[in-house]
Amino acid sequence: MSRASVPRTGVGHDIAQILLSSRPISWINTAFPFAAAYLLSTREIDPTFVIGTLYFLIPYNLAMYGINDVFDYASDLANPRKGGIEGALLSPRIHRATLWAAAATNVPFLVYLFAVGNPASWWWLAVSVFAVIAYSAPVLRFKERPFLDSITSSTHFVSPAIVGLALAGAPVSAATVVTLGAFFLWGMAAHAFGAVQDVGPDREGGISSIATVIGARATVRLAIGLWAVAGVAMLLTPWPGPLAAVLAVPYIVNAAPWWNVTDDTSGRTNRAWRRFIALNYIAGFLATMILILAWVS
Repeated sequence: MSRASVPRTGVGHDIAQILLSSRPISWINTAFPFAAAYLLSTREIDPTFVIGTLYFLIPYNLAMYGINDVFDYASDLANPRKGGIEGALLSPRIHRATLWAAAATNVPFLVYLFAVGNPASWWWLAVSVFAVIAYSAPVLRFKERPFLDSITSSTHFVSPAIVGLALAGAPVSAATVVTLGAFFLWGMAAHAFGAVQDVGPDREGGISSIATVIGARATVRLAIGLWAVAGVAMLLTPWPGPLAAVLAVPYIVNAAPWWNVTDDTSGRTNRAWRRFIALNYIAGFLATMILILAWVS
C-alpha cells in the first residue's frame, strides 16, 4: 500500500501538513540573512526588522516550499525522502488550501515591506518573490531548467540579505559584493549537492535538474568547487570577514567522500545531505559569532 493510499483527515492534521510543507527546520536559512544584513546596517531593532525577519522566517518559506510540494506531488510520491523534515507529501485535497495559505500569509507582510521600502528594496523584494514562484510554478518551472535551478535556489537565500541591505539603505561596497557573491556560490553548491540524491527519482519522474543533466559525480565535484571558491572569496574581505572562509571547510569535508559517486549510488548521498542540514546550524552559530565581532569592531 502506497503512502498516498491511507488518507488522514481533520483540520488540525491539514494545518500541520501545510506548516510542515514550509520546512520548519530550514526557516532560519532565509530569516537569518535578512536579519543579519538589516541589523548590521541599521544597528537597531525596529518594526521593519521584526516584520521582515518574521516574513522571511515563515510566510516566505511557506510560499517557497508549499508551492513546490503542490506542483511536485506526482514525482514526490516516488521519492522516499518525502513525507518528513525533507519535504511534506501533501494530499491533493489540501493543495488549493496550501496555495491560499501561502498567498494569505505573504501578502500582508509584502504590503508592509513595500510601503516602508525604496526603489532598490522594491526591486529586490520583487526578484525574491518571483524566484520563489518561478522555481516550482507551472510553465516557468525553473527547477527543471538545469543550472538555472541552482541559480534560482541560491537566489532564495541570498535575496533576503539584499532586501535587508536595501531597506536599511546600506551603501554598496566591494566587501559587500564579494560577501554576497560568496554566499551566492555557497547557495548554488548547496542546491547542486542536494539534487544529487534525487537523480534516480527525478529521472523516473521525467524531471530535469543540474544533477540529472551532468550526472551525480560531476555535480558533487562542481558543488565542492563552488564551496571552495566561496571560501577563498571570503579571504578577500575586510576583517573579520576572512574568518568566514573556514565555514566552507565542513561542507567540503562532508561532500568529499562522494567525489566518485555514480548515478546508481547517488541516493546514498542522502546521509551527507542530512549532515548538511545539521551543518547549517553549526555554520549559522559561527557566522553569528563573526557578525558579533564585526558589530563591536
